[in-house]
This record gives sequence, C-alpha cells and structure tokens, in this order.
Amino acid sequence: MDDNNNRRRNFLKKGLTLGALSASGVAMAAFNNKEVRETGETVKLLSPDGELVEIDKAYVKPAPNVPSKFNNEREGIPGRKFVMVIDLARCKNLRKCHDACEKMHNLTPDKEWLKVLKMQNNEQSSPYWQPTMCFHCDHPPCVKVCPVDATFKRSDGLVLVDNDRCVGCRFCMAACPYSARTFDWSEPILPMDAIQGHHSADNSIHPKMGTVSKCDFCPHMAKEGKLPSCVTACPNGVFYFGDENEDAVTNGDETVSLTQLLKEKSGYRFMEDLGTKPRVYYLPPVNRIFEFEDDEFTKQNKH
Repeated sequence: MDDNNNRRRNFLKKGLTLGALSASGVAMAAFNNKEVRETGETVKLLSPDGELVEIDKAYVKPAPNVPSKFNNEREGIPGRKFVMVIDLARCKNLRKCHDACEKMHNLTPDKEWLKVLKMQNNEQSSPYWQPTMCFHCDHPPCVKVCPVDATFKRSDGLVLVDNDRCVGCRFCMAACPYSARTFDWSEPILPMDAIQGHHSADNSIHPKMGTVSKCDFCPHMAKEGKLPSCVTACPNGVFYFGDENEDAVTNGDETVSLTQLLKEKSGYRFMEDLGTKPRVYYLPPVNRIFEFEDDEFTKQNKH
C-alpha cells in the first residue's frame, strides 16, 4: 500500500513540476504544503496524458456549495425545450458560425466549441461540411460521470457546466462520444465587462483555468428570446433553432414546423445508435445550394 501511495505522489509531483496538473486545477499548491493531512480517502482523476490515477482527497480542489440564489440557473426556462436543426445542404464552410461563437464566448484560437468538419460517408459519395458542437443530449453520459455535479441537464434541454464546481477531473470529456468538450489549460483573456460580470453557467462568460467548457446554446440570449450567435451569423441559413414544445424552429429568415421539416427532409441525429438522444438534428446534404469546395479534395479529383 505504501508503495502505491508513493508512486501516486511521485507521479503527481512530476506533473506539478511540469506545470500540467497545476494548470488543470486538480492538484493545487496544497500538494506542496506539508501541513496538509491526508484523509485516507482517494479520488480517481485523469492525468494530462489520459492516464487514470488516484490521489488523496486532501489534494483536490473542493467543489463549493451552489448558492441558493443561483439555483434557478440549473432549472432552465419553464415550458421550453430547445432544439437545433442543421441543414447540411446549405453549408459552404464559411466558418461565420465558428467565428461568432469564438467572439461571443471569448474563446482563443486553440479552443473550438463549434467545429466544421469535412465528412464523407464512403469512397463513392461526395464529401460535405458538417458543423458539430455539443448536442445537449437528453441522455448525456457527461452528466452521469461528473463526481461533483458540475455538469447538469436543465428542464429546457440545455446541458451546461458550472465552472465554480468543476474540479478538472475531465471524466466528462472522456465520457462524451462526440468530443464536444475542451479543457482550459491557461487563464482566459477576458474583456473588462466579462471580468466584472457575474460568472454563471447561463451567461456565456468564458470559463476558468483548470475547468472544462463547451457549447452552451447561448442561454443568456435564449432568456431574451434571441437566437444563438451561430444561427444569426450564418448567411446561408444553415442553423435552425427553436422550441420543440412549440414545434417551431427558425434560422432568422424563415420559421418552419420542426416536425414537418424533419419529416419532409429526412432529419436524423448523429450517431443515433448510442442512445444519447441529441437535441441537434441534421438534414442530409442533398440538393445542395453550393458545390463542395476544398483544395485538397479538388486536387485529388482533377481529371
């Protein structure tokens, strides 16, 4: 037992020396504090290299209690059930959605909550562009594995992260089958209004160093009856956003029935067989309004 404890301590000391674990917020300066008394209780964490390790709870940043005045942030907007539909036939990879998301959430270039991926179902089919973000699943595996209740599912369908509670264990990142989450290894660069504003899970302020973050569907805009930034930024109407309870979604220019749109255009959900029940639907890339453009693909297929 002593050998195991020594190995764990040596592993963490090495990580702290390299600055990796100290950046993750998992084992803080308390590890070097001789006055810290080990509890004998261990907690499992992911190392920066993705290795599962155990450390004494005394070295883990505690998750604070959630103030009662902020509990409503976890409840969601009453009567709402937000949903998104992405029309792949309209996407040209202009990345306006990506840039708008980055600006809205004060993201650095190395962090992407919204990715535009080149997809190709098989060698015979044509490739297409697919915007991908957190799918706000109805059965989110990330919520189930969080040991401190930092990530949660709201009644309005949104899955959010409370960065005041997050201890940086990254279990949610490992559990997410869509690789939708990112980790903040360094302090974010924030504008003054964001620094002075109230930090919460539903105001779209960039999270803190040593915590996990992801697409949040811009909940502060939803409270005001506005569309997420990615929806309004897209000039081609790729993104539809709305309320499943009202059976209506809009891309800003047109408002349509969610049920009718999915039925008429054969809407589907990404990796449906996983049973996560995403709240993001895709419309297949048929009858495209743009030809697929990609330098590498064009060179390979020139006659």
